[in-house]
Amino acid sequence: MKSTDLARKDRDLKKARKKEEVLARQTSKTSKTVGDYINELNGLFFHDGTKIYNIDKSEEIMELLEEMKMELEEKNWINVIKKAVKKSGITEKDAAIENLKIVGEIE
Repeated sequence: MKSTDLARKDRDLKKARKKEEVLARQTSKTSKTVGDYINELNGLFFHDGTKIYNIDKSEEIMELLEEMKMELEEKNWINVIKKAVKKSGITEKDAAIENLKIVGEIE
């Protein structure tokens, strides 16, 4: 074999090993991040651009808030709620944030 072929095979092996390491690191992450909770909470909202209607009625929202409280630090709870409401694009943000705090028993 030529030296260029050997070098190419060596590079390919290094790329394959690196890819395996990256995949192993990604799959080892079991807990959700703040961004995951923001996206998931925003996805559960039923709104018309003005108001979120299902905050009080949705079991899924309540369960997600409880899971978030167990997984994340307390300082991130309000950030998740505010950013999820902001991401929804509604106009009555303050009322929605207050309702989510009440439902999630967050101060």
